[in-house]
Amino acid sequence: MARVLITGASGLVGGELLRLLLADRRVTAITAPSRRPLPPHDKLTNPVGDDLFALLTELDQPVDAMFCCLGTTRQQAGSDGNFHYVDYTLVVESALTGRRLGAQHCLAVSAMGASPHSTFLYNRIKGEMEQALREQGWQRLTLVRPSMLVGDRAEPRLLERVAQPLFKMLPGRWKSVAARDVAQAMLEQAFSPGDGVRVLESDRLQQREPLAH
Repeated sequence: MARVLITGASGLVGGELLRLLLADRRVTAITAPSRRPLPPHDKLTNPVGDDLFALLTELDQPVDAMFCCLGTTRQQAGSDGNFHYVDYTLVVESALTGRRLGAQHCLAVSAMGASPHSTFLYNRIKGEMEQALREQGWQRLTLVRPSMLVGDRAEPRLLERVAQPLFKMLPGRWKSVAARDVAQAMLEQAFSPGDGVRVLESDRLQQREPLAH
């Protein structure tokens, strides 16, 4: 049985993942700090506040694995600094909190094309985040790199709505991927054996069969 920490549970992938975790009998307790209240559930602990960093520092319940589904865009963040704070600082702090609470496996949503050497801000920050998580020395680290995500966001992103029809027609790893498929892949990885770093590119996330647990 597993106890898990998840950040970003009110987002697109995080929301799908939270639903899977709540329905999975192998998961006994879920800690999910968030800015907005999540639907109540018997096995969910949901600290709520505007300062996620502060919420993380106050957590003290042991966990076995941690999932990070945090992410925004430069446009939504409003500045390069705010974008860096959400997609790098809060992700790194989430992982460190997971380690402090005893997690052996960290699973994080990154992005296709993530590289600390990229000339594009979005890909560069994602790459720097991945590098920071690698340097934390996890027994097991899973990095998930989806292409454009498809799903119902609470706050729709204009660029995604415009580009989704094109990305649905692209081949291989460039093809858009459903948020529920990303979430399902993360859950499968959490309960599969192995150690070290594993990177899941977008073409390995598409059109997965539903889990039965």
